[in-house]
Amino acid sequence: MPEKNPAALEFLLTRRSRPAKTLITPVPNRDELVPILTAAARTPDHGKLEPWRFIVMEKPALERLAGIARTRGDALELDPDRIAKGVDQFANGNLVVAVIEIIKPTDKVPALELTYSAGAVCLAMLNAALASGWGANWLSGWPSHDRGFMTDALGLAEDERVAGFIHIGTEKSAPSDRPRPDLENITQWLSE
Repeated sequence: MPEKNPAALEFLLTRRSRPAKTLITPVPNRDELVPILTAAARTPDHGKLEPWRFIVMEKPALERLAGIARTRGDALELDPDRIAKGVDQFANGNLVVAVIEIIKPTDKVPALELTYSAGAVCLAMLNAALASGWGANWLSGWPSHDRGFMTDALGLAEDERVAGFIHIGTEKSAPSDRPRPDLENITQWLSE
């Protein structure tokens, strides 16, 4: 039987994201962020293709991105509330790591598995930040799906897209836990 790690299992059974709007300074410095990025980079990666990379954005960069989000939202003629939500995730952030999926065509690995790996990196980074004692939240939103924003704000190439924005900081208030899935309703057991 494998060696158990009760502390890790307890963490996973009780982990919860912290709303980005509750995250304030201080945020991790580079030395504190490197282990979080390292843990995320240990995500399963079929074919060792590394179909993702990271862009670490500090406050001045986030303020610039907020302005680009406003410009793009106006250009797309989005509803003002939707624009504001996209702008606020950058304007109110203090440290955000963009996980960038890199589309790497290969006959060896189905493209969808590369997308799964990029999503798994987001969750691994979120959990590593939480396990390190920080508050963290994985967001996407319309800017993450807008090619103009990806190009103008992040300089992404055509073969890249945003898998998620991981907000990391100090939690100022913890909301109550939310209802979790009913395991009986989402689990099927096959024995033959």
